[in-house]
Formats: sequence, C-alpha cells, structure tokens
Amino acid sequence: MMKSLSTVIGAALLALSLSAVAEDAKPAAPAAAPVEMGTEAEAQDMSEKAAKLVDEKGEAAFETFKAKDGGFQAKDLYVFCMDEAGKMLSHALKQELVGTDMLGFDKYGDKPFEKMVEVSKSAEGKGWVDYKWPLPGGTDPQDKKSYIIKNSKGFFCGVGVYVKK
Repeated sequence: MMKSLSTVIGAALLALSLSAVAEDAKPAAPAAAPVEMGTEAEAQDMSEKAAKLVDEKGEAAFETFKAKDGGFQAKDLYVFCMDEAGKMLSHALKQELVGTDMLGFDKYGDKPFEKMVEVSKSAEGKGWVDYKWPLPGGTDPQDKKSYIIKNSKGFFCGVGVYVKK
C-alpha cells in the first residue's frame, strides 16, 4: 500500500513538473502592435479635409469624424473640433470630452487649447500649435502638434501628430 501511494505521489509530482516545463515552453503572447504614427503632412491634409466637410455639412460632419470608416481616422490621427470659448464640440475618440471647457487645461504645463483658440482667432485662422501630450496608453508627455483650421461655421477643427525626433 505504501509503495503504491509513493508511486501515485511521485507520478503526480512528475506530471506537475512536466506541465510547468510545458507552460514555460509556450511562446509568449505577442505584445500589442504599436500604433502606426501619422505624419505632419497627413495631419494637415486631414485637418483641411475636415474644414471643408464642416463648411459643407456643419455639425453633421461630427458623425463622419467619429465613424471608423468615415475617412477621418487613420493611423493615430483623428479630428477634434472646438469653439472659440474652448468648449470641445467633437472628439472622434473621446466622446466624454464633448461639451467640456478645455480652455484652462494645463496638465502638461503649456495650455494647448488656449493656444489653439489664439490661432483660430488669428487673421489666417489656421496653423500649427505645439504642445506636450502622452502617447496613446502612456503617461509621459511627448512633443505633439496640431494643425487647426477655423471653418465658415465659426469654430475650428484640428488633427494632432506626434513630433518625430
């Protein structure tokens, strides 16, 4: 009886150790694929197309900006729109920001939305705004810039791009 109990325990320990070895031999799960980053030219082009769509459709363009297949989300690029008081009117990826006053936002020390409003109110009503923003899923602020354009409806839209070093 004792010998068969030892055999059973030994076999169980052997099975456990073999399963641990087999588990270690499994390939690791692939890391999440890095998001492909857009270029400054792509961001400016998307922003200019967004301004044209807003000129044609007004705020109805916001639904197109939000749609994954609407042509206004590519790589890490997307469209956001704000009024000149700093209120977020549309954000393709973060719907919870819509209706929020962003003018005083200063989490990374450079008030990006205040700068965007200034560019929108400028004689040209368009241009680049430099600021700091973390990469998607990150927390460390990186160099980023957005190309914003005021449209005929009285607000502006922009598309941001991370600055490649």
